[in-house]
Amino acid sequence: MLTILGFAMIATFLVLIMMKKMSPIAALVLIPALFCVAVGQGAQLGDYVLEGVGNLAPTAAMLMFAIVYFGVMIDVGLFDPIVRAILRFCKADPLRIVIGTAVLAAIVSLDGDGSTTFMITVSAMYPLYKRLKMSLVVLTGIAATANGVMNTLPWGGPTARAATALKLDAADIFVPMIPALGAGLLFVLVLAYVLGRRERKRLGHLTLDEVLEPETETVLVKTGAGGQGSGGRSASSGGSGSAPAEGSAAAQEDGGFQGLDPNRPTLRPKLYWFNAGLTVALLTAMIMELLPIPVLFLLGAALALTVNFPKMADQKARIAAHADNVLNVAGMVFAAAVFTGVLTGTGMVEHMADWLVGAIPEGMGPHMALVTGVLSLPLTYFMSNDGFYFGVLPVLAEAGAAHGVSPLEIARASLVGQPLHMSSPLVPAVYVLVGMAKVEFGDHTRFTVKWAALTCLVVLGAGILFGII
Repeated sequence: MLTILGFAMIATFLVLIMMKKMSPIAALVLIPALFCVAVGQGAQLGDYVLEGVGNLAPTAAMLMFAIVYFGVMIDVGLFDPIVRAILRFCKADPLRIVIGTAVLAAIVSLDGDGSTTFMITVSAMYPLYKRLKMSLVVLTGIAATANGVMNTLPWGGPTARAATALKLDAADIFVPMIPALGAGLLFVLVLAYVLGRRERKRLGHLTLDEVLEPETETVLVKTGAGGQGSGGRSASSGGSGSAPAEGSAAAQEDGGFQGLDPNRPTLRPKLYWFNAGLTVALLTAMIMELLPIPVLFLLGAALALTVNFPKMADQKARIAAHADNVLNVAGMVFAAAVFTGVLTGTGMVEHMADWLVGAIPEGMGPHMALVTGVLSLPLTYFMSNDGFYFGVLPVLAEAGAAHGVSPLEIARASLVGQPLHMSSPLVPAVYVLVGMAKVEFGDHTRFTVKWAALTCLVVLGAGILFGII
């Protein structure tokens, strides 16, 4: 009975959020609460939730302060020179422009928000693609795939969800995966090179530098991209929240989008090297595991705010500008405590895992990490990250544990499908991408899915080769 109720709870959750009948946060709380009562354990609901909240507090803290930190770094102009340098590098060569698109999307993805990444990337690159008559699906495909690889950052969403669902440390999942994800990012750059060569062959090696140079300096100010992307408050379900912060990345204005405004009042050019050094030091300390990730970002956010905005009013304004993102993500994490707590506390996960173990051929049991990696491609494409990580991953982890496979391996393998996930029709940010680039979603899907799936398989293969998965 618990097996049936467990799958029914997951199915109900998935259907409601996919049909947009409930928000993920509401579904994460209400659906498991109802099923907890249905199995006759309503009196223990409070215990399940409090235990889950205690386990998830470090993950929530990490996400909150990482969002604030990278939001402030965009506010103060840390990424502005990088964007301008990429534009100067691209000039009028289609090959360079496609590679520049991949590099720019990967760098901006450091903030963990898909919508922000796509807004900045398209605002910067769209005029070049349009002027040179390049294929716009190349722009959307490369941007989405690069963002998908980078979306696995601990503050980007999927890693935090995996850590939350399996009660693991995000650093233990992510840091060993860096070589495999690096291979995936390298493949995206190779793909960008191949597609760029194809575009160069189709269009020729153009020399419009003198015409384009003045435009590249103003590309970041405003582009008239409307369409579906004008609803710029949507965020990737694997991203860090809802609307990009005011003045930081992209704000809708007069039917167009304002990118990195070179005259925004939050810029701190005199502190550029301090901010760059702080970011490098923070990422280095994270990789070396000098301190827990939540502590690192807490210290980093506090230091960044204090140095860049000494006045209390300015600090409050910056925190308020990023409050939507922070509240959305923190709320999701704590709501997940109800879902995972009920699923585990009532014994549903254990019963479902027993059923799943019986359904998997005996020879595949010891390879559950590989099975999880392969399943992550279709499952994260046809369902949201919330549905996969909170509904399916715990079951796969329990099934793997029955065959001696570590939950860490299962969690790492679950990240493999993210490059494909970022082009899923269930990801709101993808509509920002295709809308701003004026590309039909069907065209984007037909072009991107095959390359994104191949990128996923490269990450999976590298993970197996390096002994990570």
